[in-house]
Amino acid sequence: MGRFFAELLGTFALALFGTVAIIVSLLCGGVITHVGIALTFVMAVLAMIYAFGNVSGAHLNLAVTAAFVLAGRLPRCWLAPYLAAQTSGALAASAFLAWSFPQHPTLGATVPAIADVPAYAFEVLLAGLPMSVVLHLVIGFQERGLLAGVAIGATVAMAAMFPGPVTGASTNPARSPQPGWLGPGLTSRST
Repeated sequence: MGRFFAELLGTFALALFGTVAIIVSLLCGGVITHVGIALTFVMAVLAMIYAFGNVSGAHLNLAVTAAFVLAGRLPRCWLAPYLAAQTSGALAASAFLAWSFPQHPTLGATVPAIADVPAYAFEVLLAGLPMSVVLHLVIGFQERGLLAGVAIGATVAMAAMFPGPVTGASTNPARSPQPGWLGPGLTSRST
């Protein structure tokens, strides 16, 4: 499997499973809960890291890829293909969710409960923490140690757990950036 297809598939899985947890929780009276939604994203991240980390690095996030390029850890010529693959994966997941839940008003888009500027600032800070952890735990396409994926997943959990109720804690521009250019944000506005 090629690295770009791995990024497309990994981002698709992350956006699909995490977002469907939000949708199902909303449709079923909060049965999954905020903690369950955060854990769904963590499980998706862990599974994709262990499935595709050795193929593409399992960035699964436009911001992580940009950080790798800026840190000189990913060739600049791979930036556009990685971003295209991740964006395509997120949009494909969102299209599938729009098809599966045509009457759902938000399709799991993150909608901040606070003003846009503080929400955006929170999202930038929350994206920075996992990026820092990933940059310190990944060398090339290999994680340092068998538990690197767990450390990255735990960081995603922290980023999702405490600010989630006020910002949505997306931290991934492909899934649901502020103000919703891609992923469920785009799809929910167009339905």
